[in-house]
Amino acid sequence: MTAIELIGALLSAWGVWLTARRKPWCWPVGLVSVLVYTWIFVDAKLYSDALLQLAFAVLILYGWYRWLQHLGDDGRVQVAALPRQQAITHILFGVLGALVLGFAMHRWTDAALPWLDAALTAFSLVAQWWQAKRHVAAWWLWIVVDVIYVGEYVYKHLLITSVLYAGFIVLAVIGLRSWQASRHDASIAGAA
Repeated sequence: MTAIELIGALLSAWGVWLTARRKPWCWPVGLVSVLVYTWIFVDAKLYSDALLQLAFAVLILYGWYRWLQHLGDDGRVQVAALPRQQAITHILFGVLGALVLGFAMHRWTDAALPWLDAALTAFSLVAQWWQAKRHVAAWWLWIVVDVIYVGEYVYKHLLITSVLYAGFIVLAVIGLRSWQASRHDASIAGAA
């Protein structure tokens, strides 16, 4: 499984790097990586994570379509604002999703970490939705989620994946700074 985990990790890192650079190719690379990780997580009995990968596959197709509709002249996606009320609503959906999925995984499966895995899954979906919608806030949420994922994967002895998620934290900080700069540049250009 280590070789497959390494392939999945490399594909995932490449996809996030492309996302940080606002390149639409992040979506097909991400699609392949989530399919590889679905298999890895089923093998590790992290069922919420496996379901998350399948949900990511659907959101990736949506995000890819959405980003292609909002490309700038430089071929990069244009960043969009996230209204405060929408952010609060989405976070509440994340909490609700975490509770429902956590209960289901705890009650009806042999999931290794049902509540934690469910919470990370729910908030990863929120972050992925925000990413598809081109919101800078996605990077903040990814940073929080990825920090917790590192601990979960160390605990489950998925060491390559834990290193990958540590790298995701670095890439999320890079993406955050890049997207904030893009948004700032767009607001200056709009004011001119």
